[in-house]
Amino acid sequence: MADKHQISISTEVEGADTEETCALIRSTIATALAAQGVEVPCEIDVLLSDDAGIHAINLDMRGVDRPTDVLSFPMFDLTPGEKPQAEWADPDSGCVPLGDMVLSLERVEAQAQEYGHSRERELSYLVVHSVLHLLGYDHLDEGPQKAQMRAREDAIMEEIGLTR
Repeated sequence: MADKHQISISTEVEGADTEETCALIRSTIATALAAQGVEVPCEIDVLLSDDAGIHAINLDMRGVDRPTDVLSFPMFDLTPGEKPQAEWADPDSGCVPLGDMVLSLERVEAQAQEYGHSRERELSYLVVHSVLHLLGYDHLDEGPQKAQMRAREDAIMEEIGLTR
């Protein structure tokens, strides 16, 4: 399943792109896309960073002067449930470029401890969260949008086998 998608992972943190971390990210992305019914091959670029790196990106791209756990930069303005279309694919790669995600591995570690679960669970959750943003989901309100996104996150995390 992960083989049909092009998932590029780069890092700003020495030693962060371990085989296990990259495999977990790739399988989580593939599971999230499948759970959302995405059937076309997609391309997602992932940057593994730390708090300082994601802080700089957050400030530069969003004007927010603080670190965060994950940032998502969608290529398309999708609505929740809308699927990327084959005709949107890059002719060279044959993949639909969904967008980019940036993960702070410092936040992954800290939040895993704070919430009392594994690093793997926190990393997977943030990846699922980001994939849903790339697919048009948002949580800017405290109402229906957030509830819809949280329900999808929970369902996908259950499919992965890393529930709360």
